[in-house]
Amino acid sequence: MKLLLDEQFPPDIARRLRERGHDAIAVGKRPDLISAEDETLLALSTAEQRALLTNNVRDFVPIATRWVGDGRTHYGLLLVSDRTLRRSRNTIGTYVRAIDRLLRAHLAEDALRDQIRWLEADSA
Repeated sequence: MKLLLDEQFPPDIARRLRERGHDAIAVGKRPDLISAEDETLLALSTAEQRALLTNNVRDFVPIATRWVGDGRTHYGLLLVSDRTLRRSRNTIGTYVRAIDRLLRAHLAEDALRDQIRWLEADSA
């Protein structure tokens, strides 16, 4: 499974995931994706067959739900809550470990196709 990290996440997370053998990219390192509209970002991640990691639940969940209802597909939406998994320089390692476990448990490119999941520090 390939992954795109929304711009709220530091590119260092994607770099560390790549060091662990994963295909992960960050919006912050892709000038063509910075400040993209949410639906555009989901469409671009889908075109690249990537699940999208975001904490923008309010905007992305309705889009992904509508897509599935309309018969459109996406490659997965991984959600993060700042209440359960804070974003800071001190939690980069926590994110890397949690995402690494999730990616290793879902190796197929389409493992999360049309699914919405929550990522937690202890998720597997």
